[in-house]
Amino acid sequence: KMIVGLLRPDAGRIAVEGFDIARESLKAKQLTSYVPDYPAVYERLSGLEYLNFIGDVYGVSKSDRLERMGKWLEIFELASVITNPIQSYSHGMKQKIVLIAALLPAPRVMVLDEPLVGLDPRASHQIKEMFRDHCDEGKTLFFSTHIMEVAEKLCDRIGIIHKGRLIACGTMGELKAVVEREQSLESIFLELTEK
Repeated sequence: KMIVGLLRPDAGRIAVEGFDIARESLKAKQLTSYVPDYPAVYERLSGLEYLNFIGDVYGVSKSDRLERMGKWLEIFELASVITNPIQSYSHGMKQKIVLIAALLPAPRVMVLDEPLVGLDPRASHQIKEMFRDHCDEGKTLFFSTHIMEVAEKLCDRIGIIHKGRLIACGTMGELKAVVEREQSLESIFLELTEK
């Protein structure tokens, strides 16, 4: 929440792509999209109205907007309900529309809090592939998850937070070196949080 400007840090400094979020918040926010742990949307809007609103906020051109929305609406199987009010969507559908909104501006930095909750297996697979593609393009993906296998397979660097403190951070190889044996991320997490 501090990275995306929802909470003010009480110490330190956060920069997104070199822009200080306290002094250059609009520039930092133009490069960033955020998916909260619970889909926060304007439920009286249709899915299409909501996506167009996000497109307008980020200044996404009509041609880019149509191309990106078409791609993700097809992948997430929402094209047939896009003109329906969001309040009629299931939790999983709301999560999908929030993910499409986050992808719409093609952000340099994506911050996601438990983005796979409520997604069906097909959508979950598609979004994990998108995560990898996003990072392979040199962009940043920062997400929290309780699903250790997802973090282990997708993340280049992993931070383990226990009781509000970062207790370990590094690649899987570096985390395995901390516990001095070959283990899964789940085993490493359990060992480090028991100490």
